[in-house]
Formats: sequence, structure tokens, C-alpha cells
Amino acid sequence: MNTTPLAHLQVVECATFVAGPSCGMSLAQLGAEVIRVDLPGGGNDHQRWPLAHTGASLYWANLNKGKRSVALDYRTPEGRELLLALAARPGRGAGILVDNMVGRHRITHEDLTARRPDAISVHVLGFPDGGPAVDYTVNAAVGVPNLTGPNGPAQPVNHVLPAWDLLAGSSAALGVLAAVNRREQTGEGSRLDIALSDVALSAVGAMGWLAEAEQHGDRAPHGNHLFGSFGTDFATADGRRVMVVALTEGQWRALYEVTGTAKVFAALEAAFGTDLRAESARYELRETIASILRPWFAARTLDELTTQLTGTRVLWSPYRSMSEAAALARADAGSVARPIQQPGIGEMLATGYPLRWADDLTSPVPAPRLGDDTEAVLAQELGMAADEIGRLHDRKVVACEPTPR
Repeated sequence: MNTTPLAHLQVVECATFVAGPSCGMSLAQLGAEVIRVDLPGGGNDHQRWPLAHTGASLYWANLNKGKRSVALDYRTPEGRELLLALAARPGRGAGILVDNMVGRHRITHEDLTARRPDAISVHVLGFPDGGPAVDYTVNAAVGVPNLTGPNGPAQPVNHVLPAWDLLAGSSAALGVLAAVNRREQTGEGSRLDIALSDVALSAVGAMGWLAEAEQHGDRAPHGNHLFGSFGTDFATADGRRVMVVALTEGQWRALYEVTGTAKVFAALEAAFGTDLRAESARYELRETIASILRPWFAARTLDELTTQLTGTRVLWSPYRSMSEAAALARADAGSVARPIQQPGIGEMLATGYPLRWADDLTSPVPAPRLGDDTEAVLAQELGMAADEIGRLHDRKVVACEPTPR
């Protein structure tokens, strides 16, 4: 099975942090040639945490898997010309730029189309008007932290996952493919802008949360309970915790059958005149249901629960640390995560693209070191001679030796 369907695409990425680089990473993992362009010495994210024991950025290495790296100073006239030439170079699958550049050094869509009328640009920004924002400020502005956290007085709770950045990256990659398809159909290029604030608002709107707020007011946080159905966490006899969810009637039946609580819940239904086969009823009585189930989970260790719940229709999972998740992924031959040899780091557990093509997964490919491919790209893609590249290097317009991490 061919898992490199985008091998005909040549993308230039000039972006830092998560959204733009994750777009390029997805395209690279599906076979596109993605050339990441950074300033010599690296951009703002080159040494971002977490760091490896060698001091290199695990963050940078993982978001740039499978790309090529060019280091050039696009703030200089010569460097800007090189970036434009790379982004607008000829070829059926070329002429594509993904960026989050700001200020006077930014390469605009008009700059590209002056060189190549059918160019495709995808510009990642904070707000549609160009105002600055990052995932964590957008998340606060869209109201999600006020839905999260324990019961009681509303105190916003941030999350650590940059969900809007990652969703913006996926949306940007989809935008690239849509624009390429349009170009192949019509011969026309495309200017695409994707704002983190739009991504967040679109996502919460798709789940009905905006409409809910207008019709019913703000939803109060309620700890680890699942909204609108039954789902919550339980402590085990050995101090672990598990998450248990009953979205469907079948999952609910399996839960009370395994726990031997069918008669208790039948009595509860009679007492309240309700039917717990309905999600809404399970949600309304969530605290009572949890209190009935809690002793059953508290009397068993995680190993005992695993034995009793495996093979049933109960929907559950233990809470694991990231170290436990990594160990399980490493031990699983069919996992999307596999160890690779990453320059500057050594062996590193990394992930490939999560789409499974029949039974095939794309294996993760190491990231380049910063500037690894500068000389090769300038020579191969722009036809520059070695002495010309050398002069640019001497003037610090480009960096040809890989920058240590």
C-alpha cells in the first residue's frame, strides 16, 4: 500500500510554534517534500521545551519530522529573494507557501503571485484582522476554561494541550490539498488565511456550545463528569483511578451487569420515575449513580478491574501517566509511535501519521538539524553554484553548516 500519496507536492514552510509546523509535518508524513525555512540560529521555537538530555529541543525535533531544513536570513534583500524563489519555483506540485510571518519581512500572497500567478499561500494568524494570539489566549477568549474544573465557584482551568494550534494545523493542511485540487481543476492559485480564533470558535460552535450558551446561559463546570451522559472517574483499591463512560444503552447495561447493580438501579428508576436507558436521565442522576458504583470500584485493584472489564462492553480506561503511555506505545509493535535515531538527540520515541492505509502506518522519519539542507536545496532547487552559496554563507545570508542543538 502506497502511504506517500503527496509525493508530488513541494511545500515551503516559514512558520514557528505549532500550527504552521504541524501543517507541514502532516504533509511531509504523507509524502510531500516540505522545506522548512528558519533564520540562521533558529526561530523562536528552536529551543522550546521539552528538551532532551542532550539539551536539544524534543518539541522542535518532533514537529519537524521528515522535513528539509534551510537556514537563511530572509530579513536581508538577498535572503528574501531566495525565500521568494523557493516558494514560487516552477513545477506542478510546487508554488506552495505555509507561513505565520508578521511585519515588514513577511512574504505576501501578492509577492508570490507576482512570480507565479497560480501560487498557493496559507497564512496562519491569531485573529482574522492580524491581531496577535496564541492557543492559550484564544482558549481563554472562547470560554473553554470556564467549562473545565471542579464544582463550585467558577475558576478558569487551563489545559496543557494546544488543541486549537493542532486543529489549525490540520485545517491548514486540508486547505493546502483543497487549493492544490482547485489549481489542478482551474489553473488558479489560492490565498488562504486561517486564524486560531476562527478555528476555536468554529469548533465550539460545531459542538453546539455557542447555541447552548445563548439559549440556556453558561454551563457550570462539574469536575470529571461527562456532560449530557454518564461518565466519571473512580478510585481503585490500590490508589489508581479509572474513567468509566456509558454513552449508549448497551454500555449502560454492561456496566450495571458487571458491577451487579441491576436491581439497585431498577429501584432507583422506580423511585424517581425515570428510565436510565436515556442518556439525559443518566446525566441528571450522575452523582447518585456514581455513589452507587463507587464502592464496587474501590474494592478492586486496577489489575482486578482489568480482568473483570476486559472483553465486556463497558467503556473504560485507567488513568495513566505520560511515562506509562510511552512505555506501552514502545512495547506495541502496531503503535503509531516508534523509536527513531534523531540527530542531536539519539534514540527518540516519535510518531508517524495516524491514518492507517489498509494495515500500513507511515513510519516516523527523523527531523533535520537546523540548516542541514541549506546547501543542497539552494543547489538542487535554485541551481546555485557552490561558490555563489559560499559567498552567501560568508555574508551570513545563509547558514550551511547544521546548527548544533
